Amino acid sequence: MEKRKKFLPTLIIFSLVGQIAWVVENMYFNVFIYNMFGASPDDISLMVSLSAVAATLTTLFVGALSDKVGKRKIFISLGYILWGVSILLFALVRKDIIGAVFPTAVSVSAVCITISIILDCVMTFFGSSANDACFNAWLTDVTTKENRGSAEGINAMMPLVAILVVFGGAMLIPLEQTEASYWTVIFSIIGGAVILIGILGIFLIEEPKIEAGENKSYFKNIVYGFRPSVIKSNPMLYIYLLLFTVFGISIQIFMPYLIIYYERGLQMADYVFVMAPAIVLASIFTAIWGKVYDRVGFNKSVVPSVSLLALGYLILFFFTHTALVFIGSLLMMCGYLSGMAVFGAAVRDTIPQNRSGMFQGLRIVGQVLIPGVIGPFIGAQILKDAKEELINGQMTFIPNESIFMGALVVDLVLMVGLGILFFVTSKLKGRKNEGN
Repeated sequence: MEKRKKFLPTLIIFSLVGQIAWVVENMYFNVFIYNMFGASPDDISLMVSLSAVAATLTTLFVGALSDKVGKRKIFISLGYILWGVSILLFALVRKDIIGAVFPTAVSVSAVCITISIILDCVMTFFGSSANDACFNAWLTDVTTKENRGSAEGINAMMPLVAILVVFGGAMLIPLEQTEASYWTVIFSIIGGAVILIGILGIFLIEEPKIEAGENKSYFKNIVYGFRPSVIKSNPMLYIYLLLFTVFGISIQIFMPYLIIYYERGLQMADYVFVMAPAIVLASIFTAIWGKVYDRVGFNKSVVPSVSLLALGYLILFFFTHTALVFIGSLLMMCGYLSGMAVFGAAVRDTIPQNRSGMFQGLRIVGQVLIPGVIGPFIGAQILKDAKEELINGQMTFIPNESIFMGALVVDLVLMVGLGILFFVTSKLKGRKNEGN
């Protein structure tokens, strides 16, 4: 009973704070190098892509290691602590500090961008160890098919709740985003919070009962999810993961540029006031939608999610009026978050028991690596000829609505894939019924 009492607060706290840190990594770093150093679309695409590679490799190795030793808690708590420390280091990436360390650099801004990308990979290593590999394995370990959709609904709504917390809290800082001191405050607060949560995990996280890895080599554990025999034994897991990958590509086409689009492309100085109610409503919708998944399953719950996503894209592409941007953002966020919940729960439901750590690396390949490389690259290509303006003394691109059309095209491809899956599974079910 005590463990059940601790489950919900543990899920909420670690999921929310982890996603707050990921907001800093996935979106705020983009804004940071954009505003402070004049980063280009290619710079942002490179940073997101390398981070995705780092996340994937880390999750593969650390996820398998946690299965091998049969422990989650130590990886989560220590990982969060080091994750916070790595965020604090970004407070030192300033033109005055870097210029003093590299006085002969032709472009201090270019050096700052390079250091930021390297530090981003370091941060991703600790974050993926703690969150992607072990917290997600822990969540799979402690939930069942009866409550996994509900738990995933809570977990899936946290990314946008985290955006609300980060950007809403940032508005209270009486500094401009083009001032180095603004970012020092941001990184210090977020880094400190992640460290504190890591310490709290020592007392809050209950170690799940999992069997330590069998007498297999560590390398075999790492590549377990990629073995042909495993793929053959778990076909639906890989089908769901493939569809999840296409979904992720659609999201990553626009997500790295979303805040910059609101702020610069639409000139919405108070975009948080538009996003905040949309995020709150989308989060409530997603929490409910997780329960819908538990009741009706994947097929009936995924179609509304991807349809809402497509409708949101269309509105955001065609309209720039504040009221319509709010409606488009709300629909897009509802589709995005509920889709994350549905695909995430489907993947967890098909992961073999006592192998969740080994499969976290595979999940990250589909959920992070491929979307994180392909999505931002497509977005960067779309924005190649985007209008430029002088920002903080440097010519910088201004994102436009075309990123939503690119995302829509990929979402339509996903719908075709889902249609094929439904058709094939219905035919197989019909043949099975005929055989009986």
